[in-house]
Formats: sequence, C-alpha cells, structure tokens
Amino acid sequence: MLSAHRSFVTSSAPDTVHAYLADFTHAEEWDPGTVECTRLDGDGGVGTRYRNVSSFLGRTTEVQYVAEEITAPTFVHFAGHNAQFEGHDRIRLEAVGGGTQVTYDASFSFKGASKVAVPLVALYLPILANKTVAQLKQSLDRLGPAA
Repeated sequence: MLSAHRSFVTSSAPDTVHAYLADFTHAEEWDPGTVECTRLDGDGGVGTRYRNVSSFLGRTTEVQYVAEEITAPTFVHFAGHNAQFEGHDRIRLEAVGGGTQVTYDASFSFKGASKVAVPLVALYLPILANKTVAQLKQSLDRLGPAA
C-alpha cells in the first residue's frame, strides 16, 4: 500500500474547515487530480456516496467514495474504490492559535492489471502530495480567518 502524510496550518477555524472538508464535492477545488465530484446520495454524513472523476498521469478514472467517518470538528475519512483501486483520505483537524492544524493522510492500493503502475505512482506520489497540500491550504485559507 502506498501512502502520503502531510501536515500544515491554515488560518481558518476548525469548525469552518471541517464543514468544508466534510462535503467531498469540494475536492474539485482542493484536489489537483479531481476533475469532477458529485454527491450520489446521502445527507453529507456517514454513508454518503460520491462519484469522483480524477485525472492521474494522463489517465482519467472514476472512483466511488463513501464518507466512512465524519466527526465534527476534528476528523473526516473518505474511502474510495473501483475495480482496480482502493484509497483512503483521512484528515485530522486540531485548533492551534487562531487557526487549524490539518493532518492529511492518504493511502492507496491497486488491484489487477493496475498493480504494474505501482512503481511509477510511488515515484510521483510525493510530488502529488505536495501539490494537493498546497492547493488544499490555499482553499482552506480562502474560507477566512478564525473569529
């Protein structure tokens, strides 16, 4: 299983950050690989399903994500899968100073023929993780400073 771990501080408050991240459709704004993300069903809480279309290394793929855990204002966990991929996005939030410490953990595994891509993905993953965190921080900072 491949994984990436990044941590940063945003100027926005934990409850604001959590509300934003708990709606996975916002991945279109903060995930550089997401082309489209729509809610399939659910009320935005645990069990809500999303259709995510992503572009990765020139290839477009569709992944269904499910909200596995939504604990306001400290944690969100989305699990994604399709026939050749399984992934988990876990984001922990902690109040610090006037903002929020964001700890982002992503893990991925591949099935079937896609396993041959693992060495290439492993090389590209640190670059993608850095791009994701930069875009995520920018999106969260735009939400506004903590009151």
